[in-house]
Amino acid sequence: MESDPLLRRPDHLASGTVVDYRGCPIGRQSTTSSSTGKWNSALFIIGVEMAERSAYFGISTNLIMFLTDHLGQPMASAAAAVNTWYGVAMMTPLLGAYVADSHLGRYRTIVAASLLYLLVGWLGLGMLTMSVVLPNLSPRAQAALFYFSLYLVAFAQGGHKPCVQAFGADQFDEDDPQEGVARSSFFNWWNFGMGASTLGSLLALTYVQDNLGWGLGFGIPCVLMAVAVVVFLMGTRTYRFYELERESPFARIGRAFAELAKKNRGADQSLASSSSEEESGFPLGGGAARKAQCSSK
Repeated sequence: MESDPLLRRPDHLASGTVVDYRGCPIGRQSTTSSSTGKWNSALFIIGVEMAERSAYFGISTNLIMFLTDHLGQPMASAAAAVNTWYGVAMMTPLLGAYVADSHLGRYRTIVAASLLYLLVGWLGLGMLTMSVVLPNLSPRAQAALFYFSLYLVAFAQGGHKPCVQAFGADQFDEDDPQEGVARSSFFNWWNFGMGASTLGSLLALTYVQDNLGWGLGFGIPCVLMAVAVVVFLMGTRTYRFYELERESPFARIGRAFAELAKKNRGADQSLASSSSEEESGFPLGGGAARKAQCSSK
């Protein structure tokens, strides 16, 4: 029976092994290596990033206008609320990075986050739309529904943001000269695609929200997120997957900090010993050394 890296990590494979979607190791000269990774996979990954960024900035860019015009909040309160949401949205990728590096791996984290983004995003963005198109809701109920939906979106994108670019880079073997060049080109096209999608979202969705209505302006990102998930899953058979390290990267970081603290304590003790020697005039080597110094005097 074929092992499935999407569901579990095969125990017989070493950390850092490159496998295909079936869990079979990929060698540099193998037929599988030529049919997986590289631009065949990178285009799917760039596509999902463009769709996700369009949805994210389509929601976030015009929030203050929505809070002040539609919900009637003061400018200061609206700005504080948006800044708080931005802060939460920027912190949630730390949790996503931990899950990816310690438990699931990049691909599985992206899939889980994308499904969560789709389910919660459709729920959250749908609630955003409902809070606009249901005029009978009281202002307080609309505000509560809006903020609940908004924070669902912020947490859902936390697993997506730290993994997609790194997973795209995994599709190129940096030890292969040709793929190394293509890897550098990938980052260029990645940034171009992200910038183009962000610019398009800022121009198009802002115009829709200001002139055609907030319901449509928040509904379009729902569709974009659905497209993002479909595009990413379409490339599953072409992706290269790296097996997780056996030791959590956070454990390695913790051990490094422990070693640093230990060295700092040793340096402090050495400094304190030197200061004591200078003040007393005696080396701290023991009684015999002290007697010899006293006898010489």
